[in-house]
Amino acid sequence: MPMPTIRCMACLQPYPAAGTPFRCPACGGVYDFDGAPEFDPKRVDASLPGLWRYRHAFSFPWHSPAVSLGEGLTPLLWDVLEGRQVGFKLEYQNPTGSYKDRGSAVLASQLLARGVGEAVEDSSGNAGASFAAYAARAGMRARVYVPETASGPKRIQIERYGAELKPIPGPRSAAAEAVLEEARRGVPYASHAYLPFGLDGIATIAYEIWQQSGEVGTVIAPVGHGGLLLGILRGYAALKNGGHIQKIPYLVGVQAAACAPLVQTFQHGLAAMKQAGEGPTAAEGVRVRNPVRAGALLAEIRPGAGTFVDIPEEDIWPAARDLARRGLYVEPTSALVWAAYRQLSGKIPEPAVLILSGSGFKASTFNI
Repeated sequence: MPMPTIRCMACLQPYPAAGTPFRCPACGGVYDFDGAPEFDPKRVDASLPGLWRYRHAFSFPWHSPAVSLGEGLTPLLWDVLEGRQVGFKLEYQNPTGSYKDRGSAVLASQLLARGVGEAVEDSSGNAGASFAAYAARAGMRARVYVPETASGPKRIQIERYGAELKPIPGPRSAAAEAVLEEARRGVPYASHAYLPFGLDGIATIAYEIWQQSGEVGTVIAPVGHGGLLLGILRGYAALKNGGHIQKIPYLVGVQAAACAPLVQTFQHGLAAMKQAGEGPTAAEGVRVRNPVRAGALLAEIRPGAGTFVDIPEEDIWPAARDLARRGLYVEPTSALVWAAYRQLSGKIPEPAVLILSGSGFKASTFNI
């Protein structure tokens, strides 16, 4: 079968062979792959670093450079809660402290292959720090727009990697709007949200879970723009299409109640997204009012195949403290999945795997 192609999801035009438009120049549509990756365990190359062992499943030419900091191959730790097995995929052990490195490695490689030497990005913190690191590794200049309320450690990371930090007053959406000014002037916009390249890297989470523990019943992940959950879904779709698993796990996307557009949309339809708020939350990584991957997630995760839940603000820090006392030091965004599991345990297919997306060292303070 042919590898999936990146296309505009509105007019179906393929992604251009040159340049890095973040939206379709013809109609303004969002780019995405037109199918799941093609995965073959016999073609996994253990001689390649980290997630690059799965390079055969990535949709770009073999001559493209592989930018790596050793991302991927994170541990899957098992525990028991009230007699039920629960797994923790320790994505915070990636090089910059978050799962974003999986997408950034593939994104930076694609940018290099397309001749990009300078790019801009916007982020609540983790994606910006990750892009700054991989841009440094690739020898690219980077500018990263963040809300001025972004966590101090993440801002320090971005600057230490040599990127120019652009703090923007106001909510997360203000940083997203500010970066568009540069993009409109023609500066390549290395958006982890709009550019779909990184989904191939995120899909490797599914391959690793399968190789580490076989089939699982449920996967729970935090959701902002939706790339993490969508990438995992696509990885499992590749495993199912290849006959390696019987069914895709039940998928749970978790948001903070203060900003839960996907929860609202899943329950009440696309029109409900406009009503979603963008309130302050400790889980800054999911404070996204207009998720870029909302359409794809809602099309591919139907009722019965998964769900979306939100967590009240007062439950987020207690969940982070509880995980820390189990030896798992994560930021508040990651703690959402533990709160969700405690809420859903006994009502979802077992065993469940929770994606711990970012390190506790990323948080400015740890609420005692």
